[in-house]
Formats: sequence, C-alpha cells, structure tokens
Amino acid sequence: MQSPAVLSDRRILAGSDVPLGATWDGTGTNFALFSAHAEKVELCLFDSRGKREIERIELPEFTHQVWHGYLPDVRPGQLYGYRVHGPYAPEAGHRFNPNKLLLDPYALQHRGNLRSHPALFGYRMGHEKKDLSFDRRDSAFVMPKCMVVDTAHTWGNDVRPEIPWAKTIVYEAHVGGMTMGNDEVEPHLRGTFEGLADPRVIDHLVKLGVTSLELLPVQAFYDEGHLADKGLVNWWGYATLGFFAPAQRYLSPNESLHEFKLMVRRLHEAGIEVIMDVVYNHTSEGSEQGPTLSFRGIDNASYYTLADDPRYYFDTTGTGNSLNMKNSRVLQMVMDSLRYWVEECHVDGFRFDLASTLGRDRDSFSQHAVFLEATRQDPVLANVKLIAEPWDTGANGYQVGNFPPGWAEWNDQYRDNTRAFWKGDDGLLPKLANGMLGSADTFSHDGRRPWASVNFITAHDGFTLMDLVSYNEKHNEANGEDNRDGHSHNLSWNCGVEGPTDDPEIIALRDRQRRNMMTTLLLSQGTPMILMGDERGRSQDGNNNTYCQPGEMNWLDWSPDERQQAFEEFVRRVLEIRNTRGLFLAERYLHSGPDARGNRYARWLRPDGTPMEPGDWDNGLSKAVGLMLHQRGTNVYLMLNASHEDVPFTVPEPKVGPWARLIDTAEGVADPTDAPVVDSSNLTLGPRSMIVLEAPADD
Repeated sequence: MQSPAVLSDRRILAGSDVPLGATWDGTGTNFALFSAHAEKVELCLFDSRGKREIERIELPEFTHQVWHGYLPDVRPGQLYGYRVHGPYAPEAGHRFNPNKLLLDPYALQHRGNLRSHPALFGYRMGHEKKDLSFDRRDSAFVMPKCMVVDTAHTWGNDVRPEIPWAKTIVYEAHVGGMTMGNDEVEPHLRGTFEGLADPRVIDHLVKLGVTSLELLPVQAFYDEGHLADKGLVNWWGYATLGFFAPAQRYLSPNESLHEFKLMVRRLHEAGIEVIMDVVYNHTSEGSEQGPTLSFRGIDNASYYTLADDPRYYFDTTGTGNSLNMKNSRVLQMVMDSLRYWVEECHVDGFRFDLASTLGRDRDSFSQHAVFLEATRQDPVLANVKLIAEPWDTGANGYQVGNFPPGWAEWNDQYRDNTRAFWKGDDGLLPKLANGMLGSADTFSHDGRRPWASVNFITAHDGFTLMDLVSYNEKHNEANGEDNRDGHSHNLSWNCGVEGPTDDPEIIALRDRQRRNMMTTLLLSQGTPMILMGDERGRSQDGNNNTYCQPGEMNWLDWSPDERQQAFEEFVRRVLEIRNTRGLFLAERYLHSGPDARGNRYARWLRPDGTPMEPGDWDNGLSKAVGLMLHQRGTNVYLMLNASHEDVPFTVPEPKVGPWARLIDTAEGVADPTDAPVVDSSNLTLGPRSMIVLEAPADD
C-alpha cells in the first residue's frame, strides 16, 4: 500500500448523507458514498496533476448505508478518489481491496487516463487461484481521478425544441466521427462536443431535415486493456464507468464540463433535440476476472447481479456483468443520473442500450420491473423521449413491442424485412406492408401510437447503407479477431461485385437500391432513424462491427463528391415530402378502410389496381405492390417493385385533378414542392424501383 505519510489529521465535519457524490456548496465540499458492506472508507485527495496523493482522510460518518464527510476548504478543481475497506471474499460476493483507487460513481468529471496495467486488478493476474488471490499493488498511478466541479452554467434563453413524436426524425451519430473529417472545424475541436456545436455541422443537420440527434455513448468510458494492447480503442463507448461524467475524449484541451452544455444549447437554437445513448445495463468492469475500478471495489454485492455462486455474475449483457436494478441504491443512481442529464444538461431524451436487462428479474422480463415503473412515474422524465433497444443476450431477452406505454423501441424486424424485400427475397410483402404502416401487430396495444416503432435500416452496429448494397459478406479483419466478430445475417446484396467498382451499371443499381430503402424508411409510419453518413454514402469497407476502429472508417466524409451530394439532396427532398404531408406524420394507425372519423385510410392494391386479396399476400413470389393513402383532401399512391423485371401498374383515376410525381427512385428525383404531372394511364415501374404519386382527393 501507499505510504501512510499521506494520512491526514485534518478536521473533517460530519456532513450529510445526501446528496451522493462530491457537492460544492460555495464554501466547501460534501462527500457521500454508498456502500452497504464496507467497513471503512478513505477519501484520497490528489495534487492538481493527479500524480501524487497528498492526503488520505477517513470519512467519519455512516448513515443509511452512506459514508460521508464535509471538508470546508475543498473547492472545485480538487482531484479525488476513494479507497474502500472490507472483506475480500469473492466466494461470498465481496471484493474490497483498499490498495485500489476507486472512482466515485457520482463524479461529475474525470481527469486523466486509465492506463492498462496489472495493478488495476484486485487479484494477482496469472495466479493459480485466479480471482481468489489478492493483489497489494497501489493502482492510483494508472487510474483517472474524479474532480470536484461547480455546475453553475448560464443557459440564457435556452428552450427545448419539444419535437412531437409524430414529427421526429432521428439521426444516430458519433461525436468524434461526425467532425473528425471536417476541415472547416478548427483542428483542436474536431472530435469534441464543441466541434459538434460548430455552426457548419449543425447547418448540415438542419438542411437535411432531421429533428433529433442521437449520440452514441458520451458518458465516461475508457479503452479496455485488450484493445489497447492491439493499438485499438473503444470507439463506440458501450462500456460506461461514470454515469454522471462526460467522456473526456470529447472535451477540448480546456476540459470544461460546460462544453457539453454549450453543444446542447446551440443544437436547441437550431431546433434540434439531443438524445443520449446510455448504458445502464452493465459497467466496464467486466466479469470476475475484470479490473477493480469503481463499483466492484465499493460494494460488489450491491451494485451487480450475482449468480447462484456469488463469486460469479449473472450476465445478460454479454459483457461479464449486469447492474442490479433491484437494489434501491443502484436504481437511485440510475434515476439520479437520468435526472441530472435532463435538469442540469438539458438533454431531450435517452436511448437505452440492451434495455431488456433493465426490465429483468433474472430470466423474467416484466413491464412492471422496478426500473420501468420508476421511469413511468418520474415527473422529470415524463417530458423526455425514452427509446429502448428491446433485447439483450440472456434468456427471454427479445422483447420488441413489450415495453410499457410511453416508450419507443428499436424495431429490428422492420430493418430485416425492408432489407430482405429490396434484396429480392421471396415472401416479404406481408411483413413489408406491416412495417410500412407502423407494425401495428407489434405496437398497437395499451394506446400506443405508430411512433413507438423506431424504424431503421442501418445503425452503428452493422453495415452502413452504402455497404449494405456493396458487400455480401462482412470484412472485419481490421478488428484483429480473424473476422469472427460481428453478425453474419446482414441481408445485404453487393449488386454483382464485392466492394468498390467502376462498373457504371452496378454503381447505378447500388444508388437506386439506396434510394429505394431510404424512401421506404422515410415514408413509413413510425419514427425513422438515419445512420450518420448514410446520406453521403459513408462506407466502412465492409466492416460491420467498427466498435474499435478510430480512423476514417468511422468518420463522416465531408469532401465534395457529385454522386454523394446528389444522394444527400435526394434524402433532403424525401424528408421534406414526409414533413409536409400529414399522411406520413400520422399519430394514429392507418388501417385498411376509413378510421373512426371516416377521413383517413390505407388501401393495398395489386399492380393492376385491384385490392389485394389473401391469396395475393400468400404468393411468396410477388414482389410488387401499391399502397394508397388517403387523408381529407389528399391521396398519395406508393408503388414498389422489388423484382428484377418491369412491372406495369394501373393507377386508380383520381376524381379531382391529375396525379403528380413526388418521387421516382429509378430517376433519382424527388419533387416536394413542384411535382410534375404524369400520365398515370400507362405507368411501368422498372426493376427494383419505387414511384410515389400525389393527387387532390374528393372528400
């Protein structure tokens, strides 16, 4: 252990057990740490560089399972950590080791890097007893430190955009990837919150027409040792170690906590919401053979769900551990964290990674799990968007459609069915039709609305849209796992050649397929989500699991390119069509036949213009269909042909006015405001194409 010379005889006041964390009150700082099973807690203060432990102070009070004390002269900027004493008894679920410096779960900012080193582990690596052995090395020299901060911030006239769900267009992005390749952003700000707040970056989102920016994890995370050894990084960030602190890598050299708030305010000024991708299902400490960095050393038996043999973890996340939401203090930490980001940082919503774990009691998932009940009744969270990734890796983990009212959910069925349909697979018409009308069979219960289905074709995990039409197989060799990582069920089609090509026919087909899928996505009922860079043809060179790749593979390409600029303009125009036609913003499900008010309906038609019959849906070889949408004063007719042949369509004759062409994916045009009139009496859809018409309606 470190020399006892750092032990302090300074007078520390009792302080309070609430709130948890390090709280600066303008005079001094209150320190409070939950640990139900600890025997003693020491607060460790460090010099301004975080290199030297200058004082070690025993917290004097233990109230309601919280260790606490107040230091009148500790101010913002002070670096600190904890050493927690208690039994080292893995077989009983306890892993206390005071030789390990621990991060405060409630720390609002971290300073310094986590360096891969054996001293981080509570046991002796390589020992024959594995994690039952005990390591006495001090880990402080390779640990980041917590920082006392002053949260005061001038928000001015910041106003939340409060985009209605029915009008929400989500854009999933990575803070670093969004700006690292933008030469117009100041070099020292690229890859940071401030870089993302650059007016030119925000202008891109505004012109595109998206409403809500969903950021991959920005809570404090670090690179795992096995990645650092390979020269790779944790690029995506799904390994949280601090639920209140921003990830340091996204701060500028000034490392100011206010940079995140500045980004939020500038996005709000542009009318764009900020949604955080959050990881409350597990932490970066991993399995029983992982490092001791925070929760494990503070109170392993409280923070984690343990297996029947408490030496091990009950893991439904595939990462080695799962947080124990049934513990009231762990639940409190998560709820306090969510409220902090809403109230203090003004974020507009959250996307919950592996959300099924948050609704579990081991093998059972319930809408009435303690976390889901807590979020349902919380007044702060009542006005923000909650999005679930409704699955995890455990038994009964797939829960699409089963989250409570008020939640939206990632709909991977929509993704797979849309991919497979445009790929040309058989028997997809019924599934495609269901998805285009909001997946009512899955979500239309308990008064839920079509927006509950977050429709997507691509996301951070998997192929980009460009790679989806350019590769048949994944190409993940750069990850150093012999191409074993990443899923193989991509439902992709390379259009004839694997990877890049100069063949103009293949290039044209790929662009048409991209337009088909993007148009389908943006004109379906539900909440569409676009992956960063899909509007500009971003490629990951066939890698469908770029979680560890820090280079240009994961960057948005901002360079001028005529082909990609044309596609971006097409996406912008289709979004404008969606946003200006109420039929695509339905807050209620569109079913076949008039709705309860008699003025809205959807009607599926065969290419010959007659209604689809049960036998038509059962015909697995059928790959062409028409969808008539009606709303008082307007008809919109969508025609889809996923076959490799021309298909003639008979378009119903409108009673008022002619049909005008809104979209033609074969021609690559979208006309939101000046759609040309077309001869609908003799209309043929070319192979793998889509046309959207509009006409006035006689009510």
